[in-house]
Amino acid sequence: MAGYSWTDPAVLTFIAIPVALVAALLWCVDAAWRRLDEPLSGRRRALTVTALAAAAWMGVTWIAADSGVLRRWDATPPPLAFLIAGIVALAAAIAFSRYGGRLAAGLPIAALIALQGFRLPLELAMHEMYERGVMPVQMSYSGRNFDIITGVSAFVVAGLVAGGRAGRWVIVAWNVLGLLLLLNVVTIAILSTPLFRYFGDDRLNVWVTYPPFVWLPAVMVLAALAGHLLVFRAIGTGARRPSRAREPR
Repeated sequence: MAGYSWTDPAVLTFIAIPVALVAALLWCVDAAWRRLDEPLSGRRRALTVTALAAAAWMGVTWIAADSGVLRRWDATPPPLAFLIAGIVALAAAIAFSRYGGRLAAGLPIAALIALQGFRLPLELAMHEMYERGVMPVQMSYSGRNFDIITGVSAFVVAGLVAGGRAGRWVIVAWNVLGLLLLLNVVTIAILSTPLFRYFGDDRLNVWVTYPPFVWLPAVMVLAALAGHLLVFRAIGTGARRPSRAREPR
C-alpha cells in the first residue's frame, strides 16, 4: 500500500467523520429519549452506555488494525471476517433492539435520512485516497462505487420528507437504493481483498486494515447499515409513534 501522511486533510477525514457520527448518535439518543418523555436517569444511562460502547468499539478496531492482526490473510477464517460479522451483528442489534426502537420512534424520519449525508464527504475522501494510490480504483466513484448518490440524495430526500412533500414510497425507494449501493461497495471491497483478488493483484484492498482507515468499515459502514435498518423500522411503525412525543428541549 502507498504511503500516506497523517497531516493530509483527506486522511484526517477518516477520523473526523467517525467522531462526528458518534457525536450525532449521542445527540440522537438524547433527542429521542426526550421526545419520548423517558426519565432523566434513563436518558443519562443510555448516553453513558452509548459513549462507552462506541469508545470501546473504536479502540478495539484501531488496535486490531495497528497491530497487524487484520492483515493475517493466511488465517482460517481471516480476522477481517470477524470484523465484518461484528459490523453486521452490531448494526442489527442497534436497529432491532429496544434501543433502536426508541431511536426509530423518537426521531423524525427526515433526521434519520439526513444523517446518511455523511457519505458525501466520505466518498470525496475515498476518491482522494484512490488518487494518492492508497485505495484501489474500483472502490471509488471513478470505478464501481456509486454510493456518493446516497450522500447527495440524503439531503434532498430529507428536505422533502421534512416539508411533507415526499410520501412513504419515496422513503422506501430511497432507502432501498441506498442499501443496495452500500452492499455494492462492501461486496467490491471484500472481493478486492487478498483473499479473492477479483480485480487483480495490482488493485488489492488492504488499506482498510490500517488505522485510521479501519474506521471506514468499523464505524462508517456500521453507521450506514444501522441507519438504513432504522429507517425501515421507523417507516414500519410510523403510524404508531406516540402522540406524547415532543420536540427536544
